[in-house]
Amino acid sequence: MATKAAAAPAAKPSAPAAAKIAMGGGSKKQDKKQFKDKEKPTDIRLSNIEAAKAVADAIRTSLGPKGMDKMIQGKTGDVTITNDGATILKEMQVFHPAARMLVELSKAQDIEAGDGTTSVVVICGALLDAARKLLQRGIHPTTISEAFQVAQTKAVEILTSIAQPIKLSDQENLIKMASTSLNSKVVSQYSSLLAPLSVDAIMNIIDPATAENVNLTDIKVVAKVGGTVEDTRLVKGIVLTQKAQATGVHRVERAKVALIQFCLSPPKSDMDSQVVISDYTQMDRILREERAYILDLCKKIKKSGANVLLIQKSILRDALNDMALHFLTKMKVLVVKDIERDEIDFVSRTLGCRPIASADHMLPEHLGAADLVEEIHIGGGNKVVTITGCQNVAKTCSILVQGSNNLIADEAERSIHDALCVIRSLVKNKNMIAGGGAPETELSIKLAHYAATLSGVESHCVRAFAEALEIIPFTLAENAGLPPIDMVTELRNRHAEGEAMAGINVKKCCITNITEENVLQPLLVSVSAITLASETVRSILKIDDIVNTR
Repeated sequence: MATKAAAAPAAKPSAPAAAKIAMGGGSKKQDKKQFKDKEKPTDIRLSNIEAAKAVADAIRTSLGPKGMDKMIQGKTGDVTITNDGATILKEMQVFHPAARMLVELSKAQDIEAGDGTTSVVVICGALLDAARKLLQRGIHPTTISEAFQVAQTKAVEILTSIAQPIKLSDQENLIKMASTSLNSKVVSQYSSLLAPLSVDAIMNIIDPATAENVNLTDIKVVAKVGGTVEDTRLVKGIVLTQKAQATGVHRVERAKVALIQFCLSPPKSDMDSQVVISDYTQMDRILREERAYILDLCKKIKKSGANVLLIQKSILRDALNDMALHFLTKMKVLVVKDIERDEIDFVSRTLGCRPIASADHMLPEHLGAADLVEEIHIGGGNKVVTITGCQNVAKTCSILVQGSNNLIADEAERSIHDALCVIRSLVKNKNMIAGGGAPETELSIKLAHYAATLSGVESHCVRAFAEALEIIPFTLAENAGLPPIDMVTELRNRHAEGEAMAGINVKKCCITNITEENVLQPLLVSVSAITLASETVRSILKIDDIVNTR
């Protein structure tokens, strides 16, 4: 039966059905599939927007001085407490490719301006929400993207027009802007100490009259547990977290510093080998050879005139053995070992010395000079070595950040980095604007007026862009426990009456002239945030499919 059934000829389609197939038509199932395929780009676009918005909503509560902190637990169990947007997103495990774009956005803002890493993601989330509503009204993504580009260009023009120029000699305003950056951090209560310290550090390494940029690698920020954040200090020289070796020398004045990259220990063969010793005379000979080899190295160091020795960390063998330490103790040389490879460049630039790769190159002209090298206690039983009074023209300095535990010390280090980046932004673009949601509200109102001069769909999209910028004052009010709708409405009215500097004062819980409260920020931070956020939104809108590779 089964064989007969299989051999039976297939039923021929009816004439109308055959005509339909020939014309490209098909069953209802095929029609439905084609219809679904037409919907796919829209579904992908909405999926991308939702995923990116979820990331923005996750860190929105961290915005502003009253923002919440996040506790991040790593795979190994180590904990980080921070409200810095870039740090949160860097540690966050994000799988969706569109959501990962927001992580890259925050990283780009951190590189460009150093501050506003949370704001840029929040603005991006609001613009994506505005784009989603426009898409649901049937507006084409390319039209939205082009209108957002127009709005972004106009927004940068408006921001530049309301900015106030600043001179780098105006220390007071620089400190106010560094304080504004620090006020939203975990260590905000120490902003009166850390802000002037950050400004002094930048001024130490640049010429205020001619500087156009700042190389932050010239400032080494060292976090160490011991004491409190109040003990944080600026050192015009080098701070080494490694302890001095037990040579009995802990302070050297008029130091000659040698930075060596070879080991003061017996050499090893390039391949694994075993030496079999059959009697004590052979053992005695090996020990004698080792002693002579190490003594020769130490004599070359002493002959060069070096009285401070910095030894690069080695992974192949001991950088310093007990016999070498014994000889250097007799020679009264202060020894610090295990200098990290990435510290070598900073140390050699600061001291004006050359890293020495072989004992044969131990010459006086390769040494660095410093007025004082000493080991100091910083509390909690911890010690650091400071090198000050470097007689070199290189403009570098170090900041020793202290904290009662690792969490506080690390967060203080991140906060100081943000404050340094704010001053760097001012060096790059010497203009400042108000904070507290004032520039975003002013932008929103002026862009809405600009949208009224446009026609058609473009006007509608620019207006949506303008309304999305109100997310910053809305979130600031919400995080401070104030009624956000009331505050934003009042703020909008004050700006409509011409008060361009009116912003949300979260300390007094009202709308005030925010410049009188010393809440200031560099123009570059806001310009960069709006430019990068709008570029990311436009990129996400242009995506209509996700293709997985093999």
